[in-house]
Amino acid sequence: MVAEDARKLGDNGRPLSVLLPEGSRANLDPVAAAFTKKTGIQINLEEVHVDQINAELMLNSVLGQAKYDIALPATFGVADLVAAGAIHALDDYIGRYEPNGFRNAMLYQEGDKFDGQTYGFQTDGDAYLMFYHREMLNDLDAQKRYADRFGYILSTPETWEELDRQIRFFDSPAEGRYGGLLFRTPGYLAWEWWVRFHANGYWPLASDMTPQIAGEAGIAALEELIAITDCLVPEASSLGLFGNWARYAKGDVYCNIGWGGTQKYLNSLQSPMRGRMVHGPTPGGKVGHELLSAPYFNWGWSFVISTASTQKELGYLFALFAATPAMSTLAVRQPGGFFDPYRDEHYSDPGVQKAYSEPFLKVHREALEGAIPDLYLKGQSEYFQTLARGLDRALQGDVTPKVALTRVAQKWQLITSRAGRAEQIQRWAQLRAKYPPEARRLLRDIA
Repeated sequence: MVAEDARKLGDNGRPLSVLLPEGSRANLDPVAAAFTKKTGIQINLEEVHVDQINAELMLNSVLGQAKYDIALPATFGVADLVAAGAIHALDDYIGRYEPNGFRNAMLYQEGDKFDGQTYGFQTDGDAYLMFYHREMLNDLDAQKRYADRFGYILSTPETWEELDRQIRFFDSPAEGRYGGLLFRTPGYLAWEWWVRFHANGYWPLASDMTPQIAGEAGIAALEELIAITDCLVPEASSLGLFGNWARYAKGDVYCNIGWGGTQKYLNSLQSPMRGRMVHGPTPGGKVGHELLSAPYFNWGWSFVISTASTQKELGYLFALFAATPAMSTLAVRQPGGFFDPYRDEHYSDPGVQKAYSEPFLKVHREALEGAIPDLYLKGQSEYFQTLARGLDRALQGDVTPKVALTRVAQKWQLITSRAGRAEQIQRWAQLRAKYPPEARRLLRDIA
């Protein structure tokens, strides 16, 4: 039905142009080919660097160029793209074309809506996850030494305190072994701190949008992040996404942090780490005597329609076609692309299971279903870029953690004022309601 509707709209012979992140062409090539076969409409795919796609789409809108019809920006940037007028609301098209319950099988949808309207189709289940070297974790001598030293069984850690202890235990550069490969580049630094902070049991913003990040919980999270950095692979300070994957694949590092795309790379036939990993969610923390688990959805790609496009309805139909169970499964199972499962049907597909491994998919699904959302507010990029710069300055020793976070909190107040405080308070209340029930119960405002 989708293809038939698209064929009627696409009789002008013009192709559809799709802007996509580097590493996802392999996912979309077979989907685009299937769409062309059914409709006769050509699809032009254009890749840009993963960290530049949101900026490219924003620039396209500002210049008023109809360069792209469809784009796959990072989900965390959807709110800013809406605020900039760069992407088109889909609700009218949804009412006309989407079958009832079409999105029900999508396990994570929070980033596709903003201010009550729908702007995207989530197409990449990017829950943040942990990777552990199975042979190090299961080494009998290491297990005995760990238990003798700390009085704890060596197993996948539930808290950041446990993870940091294990990283220090395994770190031994003189023996050619490193404790961890957590990201230490400014663009990725904020994500780890965000999870560490939540694990300490506080909302990052009070209900009135007052920042709570510069209190004892935030400072402790940053001090711990800085302290463990000496036990990471030295290159961690310069490695981006793909460099991180290649470095961990060498097999001399205990733990890493990443996504399903990380697993697809490390589980490939060419990877020395294939079949040698144990997986877990990002660690949580203790709130009183209870464990606060804080899996985190911090990336993702979403199909959106550019406001500059002259083929918006047709672009929507391609996105709808790509998000169907059959086509999205075809995309996710491609071993050369880094889209991750996000629909219920994906997890039982043999091709997806082969690409990721069934043990990983179990952990991934649990994390995706229980994930805290990203900060989907107007100004998200400014909030997080300000946070990342502050964290990096503290990491480099330019300022103390307290000074760094105090300055970030002050700048956050200005960002909120520019965005409209009353509107941001309402958005934040709606976003807090989207947190998993256990997280909502345990997280608190500073009295």
